Amino acid sequence: MNSKELALSIARFLDSKKATDLEVIQIGELTTIGDYFVVATASNTTLVKSLCEDLDEYLGRQGIEPKRIEGRSSAQWILMDYRDVIVHIFYSETRDFYSIDRVWADAPRLPLDLQGEGEET
Repeated sequence: MNSKELALSIARFLDSKKATDLEVIQIGELTTIGDYFVVATASNTTLVKSLCEDLDEYLGRQGIEPKRIEGRSSAQWILMDYRDVIVHIFYSETRDFYSIDRVWADAPRLPLDLQGEGEET
């Protein structure tokens, strides 16, 4: 699975688990830290943690392990580093505060057609 396929698979999975405001941002031409950001929002910190745990388990079953996961204790913003794909799971107020969408406004977004594409768990 290439990084684009992984990013889209992650977005579909998070959508199936009730994440909102999903975006897949192409960062590869703007930085060396990765190819894509997957950005998602959760309505509460319990859901932030749950999305992280469920995604980690889902990808782990496919043999995809994160390089690191940060922010679990506060669950305001969890960053999951899958090398070329970096997942940001935000509590809604924290996403508004950090404005990651504005910071990366120049980066192209992948079109997401998430209707009916939830992953099996």
